[in-house]
Amino acid sequence: MLKLLAVIVMLIDHTAAFVLYLYKPATQPILFIGSYELSLYKIMRYIGRTAFPIFVFLLVEGFCHTHNKKKYGRNLLIFAMISEIPWNLLHSGNFFYDKQNVFFTLLLGYIGMVVIESYQDTKTVLCKIKQAVILFVLLLLSMLLKADYGIVGFGYVLLIYILRDNCILQAVLGICFLPSKWIGGAAFIPINLYNGKRGFIKGNIAKYLFYGFYPLHLICLYIIRRMIFGV
Repeated sequence: MLKLLAVIVMLIDHTAAFVLYLYKPATQPILFIGSYELSLYKIMRYIGRTAFPIFVFLLVEGFCHTHNKKKYGRNLLIFAMISEIPWNLLHSGNFFYDKQNVFFTLLLGYIGMVVIESYQDTKTVLCKIKQAVILFVLLLLSMLLKADYGIVGFGYVLLIYILRDNCILQAVLGICFLPSKWIGGAAFIPINLYNGKRGFIKGNIAKYLFYGFYPLHLICLYIIRRMIFGV
């Protein structure tokens, strides 16, 4: 259910961000809260802010439960590469764009978790220095690659991983660490309703469908925008 919720709110967010913003009535206020005005566009973007924390939480859960960490990391890399062309088309209208899709952010965060786990039983100063250097290099990579959410996204993965056994502190710091703060923080309501058990969606076909949804929905939104608005 968390996976389904994450892809649904991501689709809502991206529909608003890449298609609906061109439809002027959608950007006009439809709801007034005191002096604050809300449009359909803003409402959909606010809903979409909950997607990233849920995806990060699912990444951490996957890391902790996978039987093959190399294969998990390989899958993230493969779909990061597959998603590049749809990502570039949607953002720039051509095959080149200077920022990278969120799969790269998740991949770098995943490698960071591997590094933390690899050195967790070592207490020597040299090993701790090596760990810090590798994590710093990964942090620089997230900045140089201009991966979606950037340094904040990379750090967020590590934060959720380190605090995985303390759901209260994870939620509190997880909300504070988000650029959208309380808006994206609503994601911790369904996250903390998670019972720790594997859901009803099982098997490789379902797993790769969730991986594939990201590039597929990007290219669909690009085609829809081209058909309706010509851009």
